[in-house]
Amino acid sequence: MSKPVVVAIPHELGRVEARRRIDEGAERLTSQIGAVGDLTRAWEGDTLRFSLAAIGQTVTGTIAVAEREVRVEIQLPGIFAMIAGKVKSRMRDEGQALLAGPRPR
Repeated sequence: MSKPVVVAIPHELGRVEARRRIDEGAERLTSQIGAVGDLTRAWEGDTLRFSLAAIGQTVTGTIAVAEREVRVEIQLPGIFAMIAGKVKSRMRDEGQALLAGPRPR
């Protein structure tokens, strides 16, 4: 049985910059699931669809980028469903760090 984890992360970057940061940091963000495996990802408009295969399980999800919010939704199957609370907290923290204000150039 899978358990959905949904995290909404507000930001002030605008859609284009938030998407750029998500694209560059997708592996870092999905690593917060706590699994090591093969990550596949593809953009459909402003939504990044991903899957991560690890220890015989597949974690799937989306990262939808909007003008002032990024919404992460992950389906945690079987063994990973037990750690949904921890995953949600880590995703929120890592997402906020990834989208925190302008970066110096």
